[in-house]
Amino acid sequence: MDINSDLGESYGAWRMGDDAAMLDVVTSANVACGFHAGDPAGILQTVRGAAARGVAVGAHVSYPDLVGFGRRNMDPTSTELVADVVYQIGALQGLAQAAGTRVRYVKPHGALYNTIAHDERQGNDVITAMLEIDPGLTLLALAGSPLIERARARGLRVVAEAFADRAYNDDGSLYSRRLPGAVLHDPDEVAERMLRMVQTGELVSVTGKTIRMEAGSICLHGDSPGAVAMARRVRERLAQAGVELRAFVD
Repeated sequence: MDINSDLGESYGAWRMGDDAAMLDVVTSANVACGFHAGDPAGILQTVRGAAARGVAVGAHVSYPDLVGFGRRNMDPTSTELVADVVYQIGALQGLAQAAGTRVRYVKPHGALYNTIAHDERQGNDVITAMLEIDPGLTLLALAGSPLIERARARGLRVVAEAFADRAYNDDGSLYSRRLPGAVLHDPDEVAERMLRMVQTGELVSVTGKTIRMEAGSICLHGDSPGAVAMARRVRERLAQAGVELRAFVD
């Protein structure tokens, strides 16, 4: 099982999360590309940290929305969205090369991630961008999303992910961040939840319904309070249960 986190999101004097500590825990790092967060120097530092630890690097592409942290819905044209995604991947590829590593996968961020899970046009635009810049990239996508089969049909490798620290609706979609209880904070609860998902392919929704969740990666948000402690507990609990932890791109 892979553990991933969103990193490289600090911007100048504004610090977001503890990338160095998180890189000691995760097996894959979704690194900001400057559109929702991150500045070049900070992104390069994060990528160098990932390279030093053997952590896989992925492009955390977003809508161009620094003020909203990429969590506001947008409706770019296909021409704009394809170019935006190519631009972000390309920028991270350059920084990764300087750090002695390379970009192995793409994980869209925030509103773009949630939109392409069900919006066929924008989903196809992200797929097109990946195929145009590097068809060998892997797409990390929401488990159960129709996007997964569309991307595979066009020749992309896709890995589904589950969110350790987020609540789910009955249909397997993410519970809105605007609602209480959307983000989970108890490390032990989250760790047991993820162990159950790995062992049985099941999660419990906000209403108590058991939902199927087939995933090859677990995401922990690096900007959540107590994120590092939670990530450590998840990794520890999975390892105790004999789950092999490694990057999904290896």
